[in-house]
Amino acid sequence: MVSMGIGHGQRAVVIGAGVAGLATAALLGREGYEVVVVEKNEEVGGRAGNLEVDGFRFDTGPSWYLMPEAFDHFFELCGTSTEDELELKDLSPAYRVYSGPNDRSFVDVETGVDKVVALFESIEPGAGAAVRAYLDQASDVYRISLASFLYTTFSDPRTMVTRDVRQRLRLLARLLTRSLKSEVDEQFTDFRLRQILQYPAVFLSSQPSKAPALYQLMSHTDLVEGVRYPQGGFTGLIRAIEKQARQVGASFVMNTNVSAIETAPSRQRSKAVGVRVVNQAGEEQLILADIVVSAADLHHTETALLPAKLRSYPEHYFASREPGLSSVLVLLGVKGTLPQLLHHTLLFSKDWDPDFKAVYEGPEPRRPLGASESIYISKPSATDPNVAPEGCENLFVLIPVPADASMGFGSAYRQESPRVAAIADAAIDQIAAWAGIDDLRERIVVKKTIGPEDFADRYNAWSAGAIGPAQTLRQSAFLRGRNKSRKVDGLYYAGATTVPGVGVPMCLISAENVVKRLRGDTSGGPLAS
Repeated sequence: MVSMGIGHGQRAVVIGAGVAGLATAALLGREGYEVVVVEKNEEVGGRAGNLEVDGFRFDTGPSWYLMPEAFDHFFELCGTSTEDELELKDLSPAYRVYSGPNDRSFVDVETGVDKVVALFESIEPGAGAAVRAYLDQASDVYRISLASFLYTTFSDPRTMVTRDVRQRLRLLARLLTRSLKSEVDEQFTDFRLRQILQYPAVFLSSQPSKAPALYQLMSHTDLVEGVRYPQGGFTGLIRAIEKQARQVGASFVMNTNVSAIETAPSRQRSKAVGVRVVNQAGEEQLILADIVVSAADLHHTETALLPAKLRSYPEHYFASREPGLSSVLVLLGVKGTLPQLLHHTLLFSKDWDPDFKAVYEGPEPRRPLGASESIYISKPSATDPNVAPEGCENLFVLIPVPADASMGFGSAYRQESPRVAAIADAAIDQIAAWAGIDDLRERIVVKKTIGPEDFADRYNAWSAGAIGPAQTLRQSAFLRGRNKSRKVDGLYYAGATTVPGVGVPMCLISAENVVKRLRGDTSGGPLAS
């Protein structure tokens, strides 16, 4: 039921129908706004897309269901529950790790503190006690972050300095001023254990040597809380979020580009009064609104949709920022079963420094294709019978690469570039060799790729980034920027390129933070549901 709240009788235009745009539409509708969502592509979901080819259904983006509290809270705000909207399956083991290139052995990672302790102790004597302490601290930091640093607009710094924060100022200062790599390397020696605790930095579009040690909290999400899978994949999750928006009356304008945010003078400032759009036929239209929420990429919003004088974040702001990583995605339909791979499988180079150097620092002689050899594979057909024809497997392969559109397109939507094709072929050969699937290439019946230029073209992603700006110290929390324009009243931001950060849960929280900003709520925690 729509409330007669702050938006009663007003219209909101939301730019972009990705996770943040859909969630924002759902929450604004419950605040009483009439919501119009404008999306440039043919389907909702944004990076959490969907591609169907010859009986295979591929998620084209996120695939890890972490931070269940964020999903639970969002659905509660919408007057429903996760249990009513999604069918979740626990993954056990949570994931498998291969360490190559010449060793086909693997480590299966179960979740739950006691199981993680047993695994670490079996690999490195003494590491069990160390990881128990590490995870206790990670869980503590996670709890504090939820209460003080995520569900906030940072409008009032006093809300961050809670009793819990004050009691841990020394700890938090240490974790903010050293890297995740330093924090982990100091406590563990075996390279496999170090990688299990450091790889979540990639989820943050960063690298272990640049991500603050505070992000050890990510280990709480996968190693303590566990990993789940929403039946129907993230496409099913997108449909559940879209459903919440439509139930409160949101309307959708698809295959339509926003060409400008329209403004008008107001009290010696400018105010957003709508958006100019262009449909597939080239017809231009003005959609009027009382507020505009851009869930599009922040760089695109500021530098392409606003005139220079109204930009809170002009081009020079981005010149000193880190766009994070891009990726080549390989979508494979494979005949027969692949027991060598779990639902989630990670291939990590024993020495992965060249991988990070190739992605984040420029040319690396040991990685001539300019791509990481530490890659991720999702096999949703292990859990979901509806993503592949009977007797076949569905593979999603993510290969980190530099945020550089010149690497080209993949074959999913455009003509595939030679470089993307070479990176995809190398990854297929790597999976075959490291996991012992010698006939993998011969069994592939469907192969589609997505390249960095696809992210720039389809999602207006800054520097063709696949996830969003890297979560380094200077690009985290209040240093990541505001979710409201400094120069245009009535213009707000949501999504992975603004606070609180990258990832599907963060996009849900960013939508809630727009509501908090509109209500004038400066508290540090989530809204009451």
